[in-house]
Amino acid sequence: MIWAYPSINSLIILSAVFSLLYAIYLYRFWRINRKLEVQKNRLFIKLSLRTIYFILFLIAFAGPSIGSSMKEIKQEGKDIFIAIDLSQSMNAEDIKPSRLQRVKLELKRLVKNFSSDRVGIIIFSSEAFIQCPLTFDQNVLQLHIDGLSTHLVPNYGTDIAAPLELAQSKFLQEESGEPKSKSIILISDGEDFGENLAPVLSDLSANGIRIFSLGVGTEEGASIPQGNSVIMDKRTGTPAITRLDASNLKTVATRTDGQYFELSDRIVEIPDLIAAIERVEGTVMGSRMVEASANKYFYFLLAGLGLALLDMILPVRTISM
Repeated sequence: MIWAYPSINSLIILSAVFSLLYAIYLYRFWRINRKLEVQKNRLFIKLSLRTIYFILFLIAFAGPSIGSSMKEIKQEGKDIFIAIDLSQSMNAEDIKPSRLQRVKLELKRLVKNFSSDRVGIIIFSSEAFIQCPLTFDQNVLQLHIDGLSTHLVPNYGTDIAAPLELAQSKFLQEESGEPKSKSIILISDGEDFGENLAPVLSDLSANGIRIFSLGVGTEEGASIPQGNSVIMDKRTGTPAITRLDASNLKTVATRTDGQYFELSDRIVEIPDLIAAIERVEGTVMGSRMVEASANKYFYFLLAGLGLALLDMILPVRTISM
């Protein structure tokens, strides 16, 4: 027999509590009836009945499992690149405290949901770079997320195609033997100044790489901080306003059989993003055999409840009339 919860200390504590409470009950019974004639054999029957169903409750609590069989457990995993826009517009404060700071906070929570998957980080603006290669190491990922800043990349506009090309090349380089499940989480405000997006999306779709895009910002937009001032629009001489442009992000998602999500102070679709990626079928990374057994606690619990019910509806008289 195998015990699901073999906590000896818990069983000892419960037994001690039962014994103490029942001892108090017997003492009160003796005080009330010390001048009356008591039938000791009937009192013994009452005590035995309660002891038996209490023991049955303890056995049920410990989770007895009888019989065993071997069961194969498959371990599945995915390869996921998170591509993060670090252009100057990500410093905008239409999301508090800023777009980038909010993304960092949500990313730290997001990666914890994929501890059994390999996750990598790509940073981009006008160019794209590998910030962290695909890894299972959650601590390394958290450190890289903490260090994200718009100062890490050149800022001459935003090219959404660049990180997608880089992620695809890394996926294909590391692919050996059986194909792996591959996904990209693209995080950006959607302002794209690149011209090579269409052919990149065709290649990604052909290679079975899905893009789950996350639009960060609001349609109202905000100015872009720069030091103690803001970035100015050279054409109008007024502060440049950056707004969420969801069209490009929706396009890259739909063209690769992925999905589009948003993040702002009013809309937080991170849980939906996590759920969508979890629904993607992972690649079987390995399997192991484990011994499985059926928990039979219910039978002991049912027997104990039956005796407890009998104790309630059929009380044993302990005082002779």
